[in-house]
Amino acid sequence: MNQQELQQLVEQISRQYFHRPFIHQVKINRRMTTTGGRYHLDDHHLEINAHFLTPQYHDYLIGIIKHELCHYHLHRLGLGYQHKDRDFKTLLQKVGGSCYAPDIGLRRQKKYNYLYVCANCGLHYPRMRKINTRRYRCGKCKGALRLATVFERKKNKI
Repeated sequence: MNQQELQQLVEQISRQYFHRPFIHQVKINRRMTTTGGRYHLDDHHLEINAHFLTPQYHDYLIGIIKHELCHYHLHRLGLGYQHKDRDFKTLLQKVGGSCYAPDIGLRRQKKYNYLYVCANCGLHYPRMRKINTRRYRCGKCKGALRLATVFERKKNKI
């Protein structure tokens, strides 16, 4: 889907579900990873995550567009357009927009440095920082924690 097709889709959804025209611009943002879209308050344009433009994510794309159009139309009408506002919540539910962008595998994986294991139940606790094993216990069975592995990281030298 290109920029022009996306613009037409947003205008169609706006007329069909909100009974109001969308008169601003829709842009494709290829750098987004964790969000589905974004509404800009200053110039009223929408940005849509380029990863959702493939045919396999079409249903997710429709929900994201409805979500961003809720922000758009409520802000233009002077009503509560933020996620916490009742106007936004009721309109989003009425049009069937999505509350959250689904995870399609674009999020970065956390890189843990330490892995602690409970001596009693064997539960794993991956951690970024080293912890005091005398002070902290297993959250499930209160057993003692022991350091299982330390992952070595390459240091970038400048």
